Amino acid sequence: MSELGVAEKSAVKREVVSKEPLFSAKNKRLLTDPLDDDNPITVQVLGICSALAITVQVQQAVVMSLSVVFVMLFGNIIISVFRNAIPSRIRIIVMLVVVASLVILVDEVLKAFLPDISERLSVFVGLIITNCIIMGRFEAFAMGNKVFPSALDGIGNAIGYAWILVAVAVVREIFGSGAISFPGVGQIKFIPAEFFDFGYYNNNLMILPPMALIVVGIIIWIQRARNTKLIEEN
Repeated sequence: MSELGVAEKSAVKREVVSKEPLFSAKNKRLLTDPLDDDNPITVQVLGICSALAITVQVQQAVVMSLSVVFVMLFGNIIISVFRNAIPSRIRIIVMLVVVASLVILVDEVLKAFLPDISERLSVFVGLIITNCIIMGRFEAFAMGNKVFPSALDGIGNAIGYAWILVAVAVVREIFGSGAISFPGVGQIKFIPAEFFDFGYYNNNLMILPPMALIVVGIIIWIQRARNTKLIEEN
């Protein structure tokens, strides 16, 4: 066998050996790390604005979360597909065009099928375009990785963002309104009427933006108490 043939056979063998399983430990971490160890809100401290603004009701938080999942997933895929064709000098402009196009699509769908929620979310859907988490994942991951890992990274970070939003909204709405509102269902009472007979009143302070920051702070405190490796040394 010629030296060229041996070299080609060795190259094919190395490619087969180095081929990574779809759900390898590394790829699984792309999904799981953003839920806790590398959460975009509680660890990276990104996307705080929406956590303050739209977590008054659970249904708003759910719709915003699903919107971000859609934009981040397909945005990461698109950027990854064209990563080698995007000139480095205009990459930020390209990323903005991609995310803006996806956000416009989401906004139009919400206006068509969920007009009430779309009106309450108002400009905050449009502000997904400037969400630091999305642009950060485009730049830090999708521009340098293949499509499948980029899709997993997009899903992981979007869900990590989403569960914080929904958790904050649940706490704020239960104590602020005594109920939880679900898309297409309406409000479901969670605090029994008997509590009001004993003098309980809904805490309207919970629906003010500062309380969102306090609830996020409590989540961060619980998270670090449970996972000590997240505690930063002074």
